[in-house]
Amino acid sequence: QVQLIESGGGLVQAGGSLRLSCAASGRTVSSSDMGWFRRAPGKEREFVAAIKWSGVNTYYDSVKGRFTISIDNAKNTVYLQMNSLKPEDTAVYYCAAGAARYTLSKNQYEYKYWGQGTQVTVSS
Repeated sequence: QVQLIESGGGLVQAGGSLRLSCAASGRTVSSSDMGWFRRAPGKEREFVAAIKWSGVNTYYDSVKGRFTISIDNAKNTVYLQMNSLKPEDTAVYYCAAGAARYTLSKNQYEYKYWGQGTQVTVSS
């Protein structure tokens, strides 16, 4: 069992920055791959970024160069630093954990545990 608690969402103007945090706990957290997904109004939930506890990571093309995923092993916390935010980044952002795989998955159905979500709103 893995528990995930997100924080750090809010309202920001276009071009601004936010940092999301995901505090993870549970017996199997160290053997999980961690991901961030988002759901915009009226759209399906989509992959944003994922990371292994070793630091290996991958990103959705539209956020490459703007978002950075990182991990603090000592704190069992995953971060998503979001810079140069755009109105189209507006969504509820979810932290997720899934069984570690050879390569990081971008498929939401391969992540078993989810946080409650945090709202990010980017105004134009």
